[in-house]
Amino acid sequence: LAAFAFIASASPAFAHLDPGEHGSFMAGFSHPLFGTDHILAMVAVGLWAALLGGRSLWLVPLAFVGTMLIGFLAAMAGVPLPFVEPAILASVVVIGLLAAVALNVPTGVAMAMVGFFAFFHGHAHGDEIGNAGAYAYAAGFAVATAFLHAAGVAIGIFVGRLFGGNTGRAVTRAAGAFTALGGVLLAIGG
Repeated sequence: LAAFAFIASASPAFAHLDPGEHGSFMAGFSHPLFGTDHILAMVAVGLWAALLGGRSLWLVPLAFVGTMLIGFLAAMAGVPLPFVEPAILASVVVIGLLAAVALNVPTGVAMAMVGFFAFFHGHAHGDEIGNAGAYAYAAGFAVATAFLHAAGVAIGIFVGRLFGGNTGRAVTRAAGAFTALGGVLLAIGG
């Protein structure tokens, strides 16, 4: 909770590094790490993947990262996409709710569901690239996103082992519910 409060209090003015000063990779790497909406969505993907288990542990996050890169390429190609920011906020709420209810769907369906939102996240990265080099910037945000997914998976697995069985699942589901609530608060406050 303390980490969440710290993240939520980050000032948007410090959300992105200057590629000229810090390099394109670090500018891309910092982008998802300093946006509360991005952090919550990425961790929620990991939480849901942990609840799904099996191949979903890595395929669902991989689908998000891969589709996010496609969204980035679409933005770089000048393909317009309406409702990017509202879709990103919706991703926090929806993916948080998917974890909260522990929706059990086939891995391919879960991949498609997170992929839909990932496209918007990637497009936002492309819209905000500034003067960064595209390849290094994309590598940076892809790595940071993968780390955030891994954090969500690790939290889900750790909580499951710490509390065991149904209690562990309930605590992980509660984390998903708090993520969804965070998305609602961001939408109301933004």
